[in-house]
Amino acid sequence: MAEEGNSFRAILAALAANLGIALSKFVAYLFTGSSSLLAEAVHSVADTANQVLLLIGGRRARQRASQLHPFGYARFRYFYGFLVTLVIFLVGGVFALFEGYEKLHHPEPVESPVWAFAVLGVSIALESFSLRTAVREAQTSRRGRSWLRFIRTTRSPELPVVLAEDFGALTGLTFALVGITLAVVTGDGRWDAIGTLAIGVLLVVISITLSQRMRSLLIGESADNITLRRIEAAIESEPPIERVIHLRTSHLGPDQLLIAAKVAVPAEETMARVAKAIDRAEARIRAEVDYECFIFLEPDVFDQRLFEAADRPPGSSQKPGGTD
Repeated sequence: MAEEGNSFRAILAALAANLGIALSKFVAYLFTGSSSLLAEAVHSVADTANQVLLLIGGRRARQRASQLHPFGYARFRYFYGFLVTLVIFLVGGVFALFEGYEKLHHPEPVESPVWAFAVLGVSIALESFSLRTAVREAQTSRRGRSWLRFIRTTRSPELPVVLAEDFGALTGLTFALVGITLAVVTGDGRWDAIGTLAIGVLLVVISITLSQRMRSLLIGESADNITLRRIEAAIESEPPIERVIHLRTSHLGPDQLLIAAKVAVPAEETMARVAKAIDRAEARIRAEVDYECFIFLEPDVFDQRLFEAADRPPGSSQKPGGTD
């Protein structure tokens, strides 16, 4: 779908940028000995590995459904998104914290600062390009939501990861720039170590934030409220269906949706008319919802006596009544 194409372009832009940035940072570290630059170089290597993982996840998610996995492999994208959050934490954050701690207790002066400032400038430019690409590709999916809300609610794992990575990279470069500048001006290498520690804390925070999002997606999330209303309206617009008794949805992947509903029909209605109404309702749902849908509709007879006793789980679309 369109969102998958947007994610792919954002990943490729981030991969190209991070690969070039990582190489330049390592070269600058060899000349300067700056722990901030070393932490940023490892950060860029981790980001490059993350983009590769996201591409692998996208490729594996396109496997055909099997007898063991009848709904397909779309959740591979969530699984690899979760792996990415671990890489950010283990490779980027923990290393930066360890390196900053070591240099704080054994500070060293920053040598050849011109190299450091030149590479930081180039890195900021490349990361800005990557972030600009990710922002542009995410605009069509954001649909007026704030960026924070988009990251917290989108069912696509790639765009939030790339956006958070690029934002974190630019912030980390700022920390490195400030730390190296203060170390050069004051002659105190501990400022460089403090910049490294700040980078480590930043990466750990990003990792925890993204891992919570990926965990929720892995467990399974329902469709958003707009989609739920469209599904309900599509079902109830097909007579002789009277109402939706309850509706359950779950994302099998960013572009796949499992839909299960119990619908009320008159007790005297014939099975043939009910079956045709369900077929029409399924077709209407597919026309209204921009997902690959797996739909299961169960006809039932609405029972007014159960109106007050109806159980409505939080976050679900359910109407009272119905018999089993």
